[in-house]
Amino acid sequence: MIRALSTASSGMKSQQIYIDNISNNLANVNTPGFKKTRVEFQDLLYERLGAGGARLTNKANPSFNQIGHGVRLSATTKIFSQGISKITENALDMMIDGDGFFQVLLPDGTYAYTRDGTMKMDSEGNMVTTSGFPVEPSLAIPREATEMMVAGDGGVSVLIQGEDEPSQLGRMELVRFQNPAGLRSVGHNLYKPTATSGDPLVGNPGEEGIGYIEEGFLEMSNVDVITEMVGMITAQRAYEINSKAVKTSEEMLQIAAGLKR
Repeated sequence: MIRALSTASSGMKSQQIYIDNISNNLANVNTPGFKKTRVEFQDLLYERLGAGGARLTNKANPSFNQIGHGVRLSATTKIFSQGISKITENALDMMIDGDGFFQVLLPDGTYAYTRDGTMKMDSEGNMVTTSGFPVEPSLAIPREATEMMVAGDGGVSVLIQGEDEPSQLGRMELVRFQNPAGLRSVGHNLYKPTATSGDPLVGNPGEEGIGYIEEGFLEMSNVDVITEMVGMITAQRAYEINSKAVKTSEEMLQIAAGLKR
């Protein structure tokens, strides 16, 4: 009975983690560049109660008597599938079509990476993220510029007031990782590299496996609401069943404790 209590409680804890993850995915369903997280579980150690099956002469037993001890969280994995595109017609909004991340400079001098292409301009004309972190390599839009254009290969040009032809301002670079699922989320739609993700590989859009830049679009979340709702219902039912197992085990213990000789 004691084994059933601990096993069922581990199931309840795991389903609570599952619900927590689903809640975070659904909360960010409209967050630009957000990537959903998948939780993965694995069973715990098994206790061998003894050899099972009929013992045959000079032959091994066909099965074993084993009882498991529940479940635990094994990993949380970011799914970097392409999110749906949203037309904004804003020149500062950019979407990466394919693999890659925008590189931003943090106040502590380190770099972080994002799929969120909601760019802004600060008071000096520098291109920054919504949180105010400058994009690398740095790009400063002149005050006299009346229009900005970003090509698919990352080339940035501006149309200066009084001129007929656009002037080349610079080029945006993107970064890719060998294993993006190994990146660590740090909030603000940002990721930091880890030993699992590998080192950042900087390149031009459209080259070396890096995606293209689409101006006037935003990549939205890749969360599928229907899939998350189905998972929520499944987790709720599993939680209820595990709680019923705890209650049943407790009732059986009470019966055993009330036995008289």
